[in-house]
Amino acid sequence: MTPGPTDDERLRAREAPAERPVMRQIWRHLGFLHWPIEASAIAPLLPADLELDTYDGTAYLGLVPFTIPLSRTPRLGLPVAPPFHEVNLRTYVHRGGRDPGVWFFSLDAQSRLAVAGARAAYHLPYFHARMSLEVTPEATVTYRSRRRGVGAPAELEGRYAPTGAATPAVPGSREFFLAERYLLYAWDGRRLSGARVHHAPYPLQPAAASDVRETLTRAAGLTPSAGPPALVHYAREVDVRIYRPHHV
Repeated sequence: MTPGPTDDERLRAREAPAERPVMRQIWRHLGFLHWPIEASAIAPLLPADLELDTYDGTAYLGLVPFTIPLSRTPRLGLPVAPPFHEVNLRTYVHRGGRDPGVWFFSLDAQSRLAVAGARAAYHLPYFHARMSLEVTPEATVTYRSRRRGVGAPAELEGRYAPTGAATPAVPGSREFFLAERYLLYAWDGRRLSGARVHHAPYPLQPAAASDVRETLTRAAGLTPSAGPPALVHYAREVDVRIYRPHHV
């Protein structure tokens, strides 16, 4: 196994690409719910060109629910999709010690338009879902998602809320490893591609989750998460630029 990316390599991933973005989005009320997972359970599910990225030898599986109130073209500000909620199931990868990024097992979204567009343009495993998100003045988020259509049940419900002050994650920390990811990978059945995103560092807050129940992991062919998430973080909002995919 190739050693993972250096701290300098992870910091370089946050730099804005030289090309022009294709979309601007606002991501709001993000929950980062993570469980440690055996590397042997997850590495065989990755494409051959990707390696599992670990922190102190531990691999992580993450569920990240959030809402997207704005999706527009970057220059003219034309709407790309109506506001919608999303949740992704993911792990962390690299390519030969470079290019740390995210591998998605699934992405469920409330918008049929967003699902169709992301599947066609980015070859990501998006699914249409019935979803709701409620937020109290204290930023307690109640989230529900149920995938539409036939097949294995794929659901998530639960609550999460910040418990401390917002601050950017410190480079080299586990929080940085889990949240500060600016490259996504996808596989179209023949070739691997990567697409960049760019935003200011997450205003990350420690958080707590309760009553989390999910079947997204089982639907993805993974062992269901055991017990509550081991690590929980919250981010109020980031303003994101999204770039076109490239074959890697």
